[in-house]
Amino acid sequence: MFKIIWKRIKKTVLQISESRLLVLILVFCFLYAILINKLFNLQIVKGEYYMENYKLQIRKERNLQGTRGAIYDRNGELLAYNELAYSVTFEDNLSGAVDRNETLNRIMDQVIQIVEAHGDSVIHSFGIVLDSAGNYQFAQTNETLRLRFVADVYGLRTIDELEKEQKNASAEDLIHYLCTDELYGYELDDEKLDRQYILKMVNLRYAINLNSFQKFIPTVLASDVSDETRIAIMENLDKMEGVGIEEESLRRYTDSQYFASLIGYTGKISQEEYDALDKEVKERYALSDIVGKSGIEQVMDNVLQGDRGKKIFYVDSVGKVTEEVSFVEPGAGNDVYLTIDKKLQQQTYQIIEEKIAGIVLSKLSTVMNYDPSLEKDTMDIVIPSDNAYHAFIANEIIDEQHFGKEDAGATEKEVYAIYSARKSTVMDEILAELNGTTPYQSLSDEMKGYMDYMESILLGGILMADAIDASDPTYVAWSKDETISMNQYLNYAISKNWIDTSRLNEYISSEYSDAAEVYQAILRYLKDYLSSDMNFDKLIYKYLIKSGSVKGTQICAIVYEQGVLPMDEGTYNGLRSGAVDSFGWLHTQVQTLAITPGQLALEPCTGSAVVSDPNTGEVLACVSYPGYDNNRLANTMDSDYYTQLVTGLSRPFYNNATQETTAPGSTYKMITSVAGLTEGTIEGNTYISCGGAFEGVTPNPHCWSWPNGHGGLNVVDALNHSCNVFYYTIGFEFGKDRDGNYDSDRGIEVLRKYAEEFGLGETSGLEIPETEPNISDTDPVLSAIGQGTNNYTVSQLNRYVSTVANKGTVYKLTLLDKTTDANGKIIKKYEPSVVNKIKGVSRNTWNLIHDGMIAMINNTSSYGGVGIQVAGKTGTAQQSAVHPDHAVFVGFAPAESPEIAIAVRIANGYTSAYAAEIGRDIVRAHFELAEEEELITGHAAELGDSISD
Repeated sequence: MFKIIWKRIKKTVLQISESRLLVLILVFCFLYAILINKLFNLQIVKGEYYMENYKLQIRKERNLQGTRGAIYDRNGELLAYNELAYSVTFEDNLSGAVDRNETLNRIMDQVIQIVEAHGDSVIHSFGIVLDSAGNYQFAQTNETLRLRFVADVYGLRTIDELEKEQKNASAEDLIHYLCTDELYGYELDDEKLDRQYILKMVNLRYAINLNSFQKFIPTVLASDVSDETRIAIMENLDKMEGVGIEEESLRRYTDSQYFASLIGYTGKISQEEYDALDKEVKERYALSDIVGKSGIEQVMDNVLQGDRGKKIFYVDSVGKVTEEVSFVEPGAGNDVYLTIDKKLQQQTYQIIEEKIAGIVLSKLSTVMNYDPSLEKDTMDIVIPSDNAYHAFIANEIIDEQHFGKEDAGATEKEVYAIYSARKSTVMDEILAELNGTTPYQSLSDEMKGYMDYMESILLGGILMADAIDASDPTYVAWSKDETISMNQYLNYAISKNWIDTSRLNEYISSEYSDAAEVYQAILRYLKDYLSSDMNFDKLIYKYLIKSGSVKGTQICAIVYEQGVLPMDEGTYNGLRSGAVDSFGWLHTQVQTLAITPGQLALEPCTGSAVVSDPNTGEVLACVSYPGYDNNRLANTMDSDYYTQLVTGLSRPFYNNATQETTAPGSTYKMITSVAGLTEGTIEGNTYISCGGAFEGVTPNPHCWSWPNGHGGLNVVDALNHSCNVFYYTIGFEFGKDRDGNYDSDRGIEVLRKYAEEFGLGETSGLEIPETEPNISDTDPVLSAIGQGTNNYTVSQLNRYVSTVANKGTVYKLTLLDKTTDANGKIIKKYEPSVVNKIKGVSRNTWNLIHDGMIAMINNTSSYGGVGIQVAGKTGTAQQSAVHPDHAVFVGFAPAESPEIAIAVRIANGYTSAYAAEIGRDIVRAHFELAEEEELITGHAAELGDSISD
């Protein structure tokens, strides 16, 4: 048996040895042995060495943004520049990680801890912020921009792609979506984790996601960090994959509050902005670029942007650069020189602030629970002390949400206890009224305030304003007659389908709820809303202060407790004990500008002025008060600060010089004068009698001098005394045909023709956004004195008075002087641009107009001793019977050979005398007719005699 087996084996071996298969087997065995030996050498013999020195070579290409050009004033004074700083960045190389969310969250948490431990902060540019009540809210109040942000969060290219539920998503809904969505969520527990922490994490994760589709683009996690933060990050790089420190060029602004409304700020380009670029221009930009977002920064972005550079390099597995292949140096942007005179801009801003502070002081009163509708003249309206104290809360000078915190001061805790007790009672009272039938007109003023506020909340979405029939008798009974209760009104609105029940889904148990169930759902919605609404809290504080439950001394003491003003133990303790009078304290703070009109946001709190060269259209100053710090918006936006600017009661984000329109009042009378003289309606020696009222139309419009009159006046006298009856008469005559028949439209067309000749039919030409003007289209009698529907910005009034000054040449106003390259070589010099030359107006007419304006100034006591002849015209524009009038002044100097033209407006400034005083001080500043210490005192300005017009 054994022999047989052995023979078979020998035979098989012999067959194999003679076969070609043997060669293949030997070859495979040899190669396999080599492979085994190599693997053993790599993993066992030299495994540790290769683990430490393993290099995964990845070729990268990175675009480098050019250095942004600087912005200067006309004299070469620096206004905007760049500064190198360190930033904490993150480059996402975790796309293949199984636990991507967990890894990213761990890394971001470490970054937050390190950055904040050294006094710095992570980026805060997400479109959602926390309000002072700790609730999520949208940073953007504009509905279109809010929806654009919502679409971005959901990854949609257009707003139209949003579903109804997505459009109605609250800020909290979006946070929850980003934290928990199975496909796109960040796996953050937004119910258990602190809201501030969640918002920080969402800010970082969202910013990383925005860059996720761009190869090798680092995301800035913290900007302008300290050396301590930089060192700490570098020491922990091995624990934070993708995190690094990079140098970046940050945009800085000098004396920002004076220039922010002009210069604007920079920020990361949005997808929408990028998509809007022309194809050729788009090649110069990348989605990671910093661009101008507003003002000159935006308008001149293509000039200021430097050419992009490029870097090609290799990195290893941990992102460390191992080899640089090529490098193209990014280019420097061009510099922009403005026509603005920096010193004059600053002085004008300070003059306006001090003058408004003076007006506020003159109107502050100890009276409380004041009703301005009882005043016969708007000049007599005062600022009641309870409104002033409440302004500290209403405009967030102090943080009422801090009153209830553990580290709150003694006075804060006292006030919070009063508020807490009252809020509980208020909620019960409100619910009782909402279930009752007391007519609105029978409610207390406080309850009316709460009802008005709740209606405004409901009109935000639940009450469909477009569906409401304004002529409906029940609606009229609520909105005008005030003879029904909110209960009756809302139940009627439900029956008329004026209610969007889809907004009440979480409060309605059934899809087919009846009217009673819908009404109860509205009540539950309101109760939930008001329980955490800081604006409702502010309203409660308003009535607590009015009732005396919260005292002015307590509000003033909290200013020290919260560090708004440096602690003064003596004053603080005096306020606590009652030894220091709160009204006297408030008066002192406004007097010294420790608390500014812009902070108080009372009436008045805003002003504007434009100063230009009437011979070129160059703007020397363009001031909007109050200003803001654009350094906090540039580079990485401070969203909380942005929200404060947008919602602030004094509207610091709003350019009052170019965006606010009001009636020009009597400053319009030069147009009517030119029209009357040129059309032959009057001549230089034509006298019109003023008896105090104009009887050509019914009801008879009055002159400002009513019940007195001016007697007989010619055009020079009429401008001097600003006689309304003189101009009512001219406006009325414009409407007459040859047979003496009056047609209002005919008169309006004459006025429109001349207003357009003076450039008031279009914007002034300024390069920054400007509201369109409106030439009056009704009632030539009132339009002739600058009323009717005339509405213009201060910039438009400046161009108009410039045209009066130079006797007929309408220039395009401009902020741009020249552009130069980085070496100072002029690229473009901006020359004066003439829009129109008024024809048909005689030299005598211009001389008469100038004479009238000079006479007005010479008749104004506050202009005595100025040292130069000024020509000017004042004007007031009424807002309503319960608000002070707007104060306007236009003028030019020197009168005989104008070098500057001025337009000034103080919103709710009471009398044009105050605007004229600002104009006077601008003249003194420009021509250096007074020492700066005399012009800018650092205190509220003294007020001159009143001028009526």
